Amino acid sequence: MRNRKMFGHAHRHRHGRGPGDGFEGFEEMGGGRGWGRRHRRRRGRIFEQGDLRFLILGLIAEKLRHGYEIIKAIEEETGGAYTPSPGVIYPTLTLLEEMGQIAATEGDGNRKQFAITAEGEAYLAENRSAAEAVKARMREVASEQADRPAPEIQRAIENLRNVLYMRGERGPIDRDEAKRIAETLDRAARDIENG
Repeated sequence: MRNRKMFGHAHRHRHGRGPGDGFEGFEEMGGGRGWGRRHRRRRGRIFEQGDLRFLILGLIAEKLRHGYEIIKAIEEETGGAYTPSPGVIYPTLTLLEEMGQIAATEGDGNRKQFAITAEGEAYLAENRSAAEAVKARMREVASEQADRPAPEIQRAIENLRNVLYMRGERGPIDRDEAKRIAETLDRAARDIENG
């Protein structure tokens, strides 16, 4: 395999893309403290299923919430390091509802909001140490994010990375398109630099 280089970072050619597609190495994009590969941890698994039960119950105990609010609350509490997918959150909500630990109420529009029940409060009380351990882990994860870009910036970087990767997969880029892409990126860089 040949080593390719882009944005000053070495990268081995992979993913089956041909030489000259213009985007070798973009997925390794770095550029400063906290801007490289480390933020990819959000793709990993920070909490186990049982941990999420404690976490979701605790959030619902604070106030009525619907699924999307729970997803955003967890993202904020972890400093953007972890955003649970609906495929994780909604089955857990269904489980908690079937166990009688939360109950659905009418919310805004068609969204169901959830409230904790007496059974849910009792379960949290009985497992207080485990629930506190999950909260401590969440605080630890958030503190690790302190020197990294805000979640909004991480999301934007990920979007750009994905768009460029997908464009590279479609085939070679001609001069006109390469110029247009470069001008767009240069303009964004100038806007950021100028504040």
